[in-house]
Amino acid sequence: MGWRRPPLLLWCLFLLLSSAASLSRAATRHHEWEISYQFRSPDCARKLAVTINGQTPGPTIRATQGDTVVVRVKNSLLTENVAIHWHGIRQHGSPWSDGTEGVTQCPVLPGDTFTYTFAVDRPGTYMYHAHYGMQRSAGLNGLIVVEAAAGGPDAEPFEYDGEHAVLLNDWWHASTYEQAAGLASVPMVWVGEPQSLLINGRGRFANCSAVAAAGGACNASLPECAPPVFAVVPGKTYRFRVASVTSLSALNFEIEGHQMTVVEADGHYVKPFVVKNLNIYSGETYSVLIKADQDPNRNYWLASNVVSRKPGTPTGTAVLSYYGGRSSPRRPPPTTPPTGPSWNDTMYRFRQSVATVAHQAHIQTPPPRADRTVLLLNTQNRINGAIKWALNNVSFTLPHTPYLVAMKSGLLAAFDQRPPPETYAHQGYDIYGVQKNQNATASDGLYRLQFGSVVDVVLQNANMLAPNSSETHPWHLHGHDFWVLGYGIGRFDPAVHPASYNLKDPILKNTVAVHPYGWTALRFKADNPGVWAFHCHIEAHFFMGMGIVFEEGVERVGKLPKEIMGCGMTKGH
Repeated sequence: MGWRRPPLLLWCLFLLLSSAASLSRAATRHHEWEISYQFRSPDCARKLAVTINGQTPGPTIRATQGDTVVVRVKNSLLTENVAIHWHGIRQHGSPWSDGTEGVTQCPVLPGDTFTYTFAVDRPGTYMYHAHYGMQRSAGLNGLIVVEAAAGGPDAEPFEYDGEHAVLLNDWWHASTYEQAAGLASVPMVWVGEPQSLLINGRGRFANCSAVAAAGGACNASLPECAPPVFAVVPGKTYRFRVASVTSLSALNFEIEGHQMTVVEADGHYVKPFVVKNLNIYSGETYSVLIKADQDPNRNYWLASNVVSRKPGTPTGTAVLSYYGGRSSPRRPPPTTPPTGPSWNDTMYRFRQSVATVAHQAHIQTPPPRADRTVLLLNTQNRINGAIKWALNNVSFTLPHTPYLVAMKSGLLAAFDQRPPPETYAHQGYDIYGVQKNQNATASDGLYRLQFGSVVDVVLQNANMLAPNSSETHPWHLHGHDFWVLGYGIGRFDPAVHPASYNLKDPILKNTVAVHPYGWTALRFKADNPGVWAFHCHIEAHFFMGMGIVFEEGVERVGKLPKEIMGCGMTKGH
């Protein structure tokens, strides 16, 4: 006997009860955090680090789709402000909790407390990190893991027996103050390559013995810098959630002897593909599946290596160990840590980018066309002798009054009302040559988008001030996910290349790479009321002006909390 739909009244009652049951399962996750400087030795060398409740990385936030996360942050840095961005969380209905100083809030002053409240409406792997100055590179970062709601449409289209979280980072011994002062100097003092690569906040500084011999504080036997161990059971399948919170480095990650199947990127399911090495850029997250099918009587390396820049940093390592094997979990593997593919093999990394498309059962088709296109040329420039980064010859500066507060309060004098340019003289522009006009202007103007409109952004990479030099730039959009429509090497031609866009199964992401001398095209809907940063996720590059800001539907934003005010033109409010 076939199933018969119940009468309309009963059916509506069933849907109402189902919805209520789903809502009742949603939880509020409370966290109490104290931000302070502490002496730490993540790579065995002691330095001051910005910590959460005394630790770096900070605690992993775990929640289920539909939950509300509440984080009460006390700033105990004494002489330094703080703001925390919840990277990949779109902040629907809570734009003031995005945690972007100068864009969505005034920073939290020393001794003050601020509460971030936001919903996690989509499962996946995300991160959080400081968004004030260059504090991210000082240790204020961590992971966010959101589980899929049971029985919901976003359940994972893959199976596994257990999971591990891997947070990748780069680490400097110089303070963020030293780094920032060097970047702002004339001539510029570059931050240089990191001293160490960390996995879950642990690494080994290669010259520790020399530092100790010179009287410095470096002890290679500290448990604090012992390589992390990831344990697996023979024959089982594991999900590794891999996130990069690096300040500079593009990384290549691998698990020695084990193939990885990529299944998630930035909270969206991927059409599975197999890699030996995973290229991951700052701000990106991936999930990969591995089968514990190798010899259980030895250990294996987890390794991260710098790519896209000539490496000056040793391999970051951790250990994969099998339960029941004859090798102690703490015993180093019998092999040399893998060094990965060549650092300057751009096409190897380009092919992985192109291969990352939506899972066939989770395709969200993009709108067929855009209402507006913004074409952004990334160049290195000078302003009054200082080296800056610029978009269409404009270097971005943050205003003293946050845009969100200024626009809701009618404080139009708080920032430049002239919009930045939306294109550049792309026809005939030589992206491989050192540009002739090296001087840029600075601006804190923003792009105002019509609410609900579809926007295309094409990021064009070019040569830097030095000849024959172009780097990878990972770009992150706050408040949105975007469809990645296409990549290319060479100069983007708006009359030709849009015809090759992937409108069939493009992946949705919040962070995307622009490869050396290449272009990346993305599309998003301006449907989240607020003001949102869009910037290169390399700390030094954003500090030097590589970013823009979008405003959309700010008039739809509700009453702002007073706690986000108190700086710039809002002092006394």
